[in-house]
Amino acid sequence: MLIGEVARRSGVSARMLRHYESLGLVRPSGRTGSGYREYSQQDIQRIFHIESLRSLGLSLTEIGRALHDPGFTPSALVDDLIRQTRERIAAETELLTRLRRIHAADPVGWEAVLRVVALLQALGSKSADARQRAALSSGDEAPVPVEALVEAVLRETDPNVAGTLRWALARSGDGGPALLAQGLGSPEAAVRERAVQALAEIPGDDAGARLRDALGHPDVVVRGYAALALGTRGVTDAVPTLIDMISDGRNDTDAADALSVLASDTAMADQIATALVERLAHGATEAPARGRLTQALAGIPGTKASCALVELSHDADRAVALTAAYLLQLRDTG
Repeated sequence: MLIGEVARRSGVSARMLRHYESLGLVRPSGRTGSGYREYSQQDIQRIFHIESLRSLGLSLTEIGRALHDPGFTPSALVDDLIRQTRERIAAETELLTRLRRIHAADPVGWEAVLRVVALLQALGSKSADARQRAALSSGDEAPVPVEALVEAVLRETDPNVAGTLRWALARSGDGGPALLAQGLGSPEAAVRERAVQALAEIPGDDAGARLRDALGHPDVVVRGYAALALGTRGVTDAVPTLIDMISDGRNDTDAADALSVLASDTAMADQIATALVERLAHGATEAPARGRLTQALAGIPGTKASCALVELSHDADRAVALTAAYLLQLRDTG
């Protein structure tokens, strides 16, 4: 078969077939009387082998080794190709993400594009100062897409930069709470904690709804941050978790302060006092926890809490009784 016919049937151009021949990858088995290249069926099969290997991403040099070296084993080369492909996909994915974020910023003119690119690069900098400056300038020099801020918040380990990023995210507009809620599902505890901390600083109903959902999260740290944030917002759904925190000794002072905020309403104050007393009466509640629960009653106004303290001043646990008596004295003085 002549070169033109081979090119037509194989889809490989005549020019490329000549290039393969120059590299020694495939040589026509014969020549016609006029000197034209003539390919045998075996030659054509070899061409298809070359094209198959090219489709895997092998270079022509690697294909030559594969075809000519009898001792060649493909496993190492295939492993290397897998690694290269993964790296290429990661690089392309990163580029696509950056382009989408630039598009989301809706820049006007190339100067605006360059400002967004500079901010995105600064957010990913190894320098904490550069990351903090980028967070402070977000929304002023150029609008940073909320996705980029959320990603930066979830990976930030420097506490100062993290605080600035949360501030920037809180003023960035819509979209942050939904993305942070996805961070609550991370397998990494640190990422979940950063997500709920950021949610706690975002105002509005959307963030509040996500925090309510977080009260049922399996991670006690997430539940705690959500309860503290909701308590300061006056959301009574947080009461059971706040009492759990006091009983368990997890941020118990902050939890007691949040309960006192919620107890500004008289009816709610009585409900909180009742819940604290019920936990105190629970047989499994240990002495240190009973002491913390008693102290929490100090911030709860109303008759219900006062009556509870009177009863506790005669408690069999001397530490609880003394604490209750002291709190009653403070209430009387007040």
